[in-house]
Amino acid sequence: MHLNKIQSWLKTWRMKANEGKSVQVTFTLNKMTCPPIKLNNEHLPQADEAKYLGIHLDRRLTWRKHITTKRKQLDLKLRNLYWIIGRKSQLSLENKLLVYKVILKPVWTYGIQLWGIASNSNLEILERFQSKVLRIITDVPWYVPNAIIKRDLQTPTVKQEARKYSSNYRKRLDTHPNNLDKCIISRATLELADLRDCIPLTSSLMVN
Repeated sequence: MHLNKIQSWLKTWRMKANEGKSVQVTFTLNKMTCPPIKLNNEHLPQADEAKYLGIHLDRRLTWRKHITTKRKQLDLKLRNLYWIIGRKSQLSLENKLLVYKVILKPVWTYGIQLWGIASNSNLEILERFQSKVLRIITDVPWYVPNAIIKRDLQTPTVKQEARKYSSNYRKRLDTHPNNLDKCIISRATLELADLRDCIPLTSSLMVN
């Protein structure tokens, strides 16, 4: 079992995994759940989601938990920044847009190479936030469509950003010296629609 190999590797390098901060998640589209597993002779609790390196992984990999969490973080940051990018702010449009790109946008683009394959309904959660911010920044009348605002500000949609980030990541993998990265490409392309094919149907995740 791979978990036994991990325990052996940790012992060899005199490292210790924190069982209390680890969970077992079964990634599957079915209702089935993997049998309980042990780490250092202790059962890991089963969960429907886990957070790893700032990314929330749910068992069905819909990414809704991650996206809704980011939306809450963005709403909070927007309230804190409203005084500087709001309608009454004297800051120029160029600088308001810069504030959005430097402070707010990196919050939701983090890990987009993974969660960019989410359904349109989930991506729309972040798309609505971006449209909201751009309307606040520009203070345009209510009848101006969001598409016009994004076109004039040359701001890509969430879907377009996902494609761009994934394409750039693919190019970096092509020239990466690690052969394991090249194996990822050989197994499946990193096109957004096919990214789920790279993930086993059922697996377990240990998170420290």
